Amino acid sequence: MIDPQLRDEVMRMHAQVCAALADPTRILLLYSIAEQPQSVGDLVKAVGVSQPTVSKHLQNLRERRLVTAMRDGQNIIYSLSDYRIIKALDLLRLVLADSLSYQGSLAEKVENSQITGGKAQ
Repeated sequence: MIDPQLRDEVMRMHAQVCAALADPTRILLLYSIAEQPQSVGDLVKAVGVSQPTVSKHLQNLRERRLVTAMRDGQNIIYSLSDYRIIKALDLLRLVLADSLSYQGSLAEKVENSQITGGKAQ
């Protein structure tokens, strides 16, 4: 049996990672950084948001150890700490796609039942 204190700490860390992934801009940043390590300026161009916004999101991702920062002259270059986070995001996209497909089939059934006068097909 796992120690309750250890379990609580792992759950807290899990929740922090999930919170970091809950923002669409942070997800875009992670995918962009996965293509290649980039500076803040490069990321501003890649995701189309302001420099302060990118910096704020990168700080969040660094605090959760999802990205690392390395100085290169005057620039700081960001890279993924662990590529498995992209695999996790891709898996979540597959779950989302399945969910959307299911919802689409339900919507189609509703639409068909309205067209046929309420008789399910």
